[in-house]
Amino acid sequence: MRTPLRHLLIRLLGLAALALCMAPAQAQASNCRSLVASGNPQYPPYLWRDPENDNRLIGANAELMEWLGNEIGLTIELRHIGNWARVQEEMRAGRIDLIAGAFFTLPRTEYMDYAHLPFRETRSVVIQREGQGFPFQRWDDLIPKRGLTVIHNSFGQAFDRFAAESLSLSKVGSLDQALQMLERGRADYLVYEDSPAEAFIARLGIKGLRLLPTPIAQEQLFVTVSHRSPCNTPELRGAITRAMFKLRQNKLMNSFVEHAVQLWKEQERRGP
Repeated sequence: MRTPLRHLLIRLLGLAALALCMAPAQAQASNCRSLVASGNPQYPPYLWRDPENDNRLIGANAELMEWLGNEIGLTIELRHIGNWARVQEEMRAGRIDLIAGAFFTLPRTEYMDYAHLPFRETRSVVIQREGQGFPFQRWDDLIPKRGLTVIHNSFGQAFDRFAAESLSLSKVGSLDQALQMLERGRADYLVYEDSPAEAFIARLGIKGLRLLPTPIAQEQLFVTVSHRSPCNTPELRGAITRAMFKLRQNKLMNSFVEHAVQLWKEQERRGP
C-alpha cells in the first residue's frame, strides 16, 4: 500500500472514531426539547399556586420562565411539585431541570449550577408583633430571642452560618404557619423576605405584625440547573446566562413583578 493512501485511511479511521465519541453528546443535546422547572410555591409575588389549577405556579418568576423558554428556544414547563424543601430534593435527584429562583449557598452548588447573572435582588427582614417588639439594628440583637423561619430557606451564607452558630431559630414547614405562630406569641420574631411576607400577611388577614426597616440580608435570585439534568450542557448554561444579561439590560423583571403584584391583589379581592 502506498504511504499517502495508508495515511489517508488512518486519518479517515481517526475521524470515524472521533465521530463515534461525539455522537452521544450530540444526541443528548438534540434530544433536549423541553425543561421542567419548579420553585418555592409560597413566594408571592414571585411564585404561588394558581387557585384555579393546583398543579400550576403563577407569578413573576412564572412569567420569567415563559420568557426564558422563548429566548433559548426550549419549552419550559413550570410545575408545582410540593413545598420548597421538596423542590430542592427533586432538584438534587435530577427529576426537575431548573429552579425558578434560588439564593446562592455553597451546599446547593453540590447539586445545581447557577446562571452567572442574577435576575432579582431581595430583602430579608425581621418581623415582630406590634407592642411586643425589641430594638433591632444588628444580628447580635436576635441572640437572646426566640425566632422562626421556614425550613430549607436560606438568607445568604453569612447569616445562615451566624444563625446556626448563635441563634435559637426554629424552622417550620410553611410561611403561613410561621406567621400564625408569631401572631400567637410562640416566637419573638420571624425572619423572611419582605415581599412574600407582606403578601401572606394581607392574604391571611393577620393584624398586629410589622416588618422592621433594617434588613438582615439582601440576596440575589438566580436561575439554577440540576447537575443531573440530561439537558445540563455548557451550551444551555451559556444560553441562560445570555438571556439573563438581556433581561437585566432591558429591565424586564420589573414589569414581571408589577404584573404579579396586581394579579395577587386581584385574587385577594376575589377571595377563596
